[in-house]
Amino acid sequence: MNLPVSTSSPAGLLLAGLFGLIFGILLHKGRVTDYNVIVNLFRLRDFTVLKIMLTAILVGGIGVALMMSGGLLEGWHIKEMNVLGVVLGGVLFGIGMVLYGYCPGTGVAAIATGSVHAMVGGIGMIVGGVIYALTFAWAKGSILSVGALGKLRLADATGIPDPVWWIILVPASLLVFRFLNRRERAAG
Repeated sequence: MNLPVSTSSPAGLLLAGLFGLIFGILLHKGRVTDYNVIVNLFRLRDFTVLKIMLTAILVGGIGVALMMSGGLLEGWHIKEMNVLGVVLGGVLFGIGMVLYGYCPGTGVAAIATGSVHAMVGGIGMIVGGVIYALTFAWAKGSILSVGALGKLRLADATGIPDPVWWIILVPASLLVFRFLNRRERAAG
């Protein structure tokens, strides 16, 4: 299923801007535009970020699964699985998040709140994006080709059907939420 408007049309751009604004407001209301909330995740003192991410994954994943089963989506749009690229990207992302105190989404939302240090990091994200774009041909041949597994889904790799994964993941996530809430209460 596609939206009844093209994303390159004025109405599509307006919708994209509106959804982005709502997303930023929700990030701010969830307190993940606060540098201290992000940093305290890495100090294992505040699990707000983890709980928000886990909620988004569950709600989004279940929503996509329901839309797929209801025939509302045209099919899976799966990116290529490149092991070395994912590992290096994850390491760079983690280092950047620890040093910057934000992930890209929360960084942009923090810029919108007027955070000067978020803006400095935002400039760094743009510079990093330009460097990646300029070196993509090299990265594609030297990094993305190592451990290239093609379009791979968890259900395909394990042979476990999607509904079974959801039967496992939802209760496991609820247990993680319970553990995190107890840990936060114990820490005061």
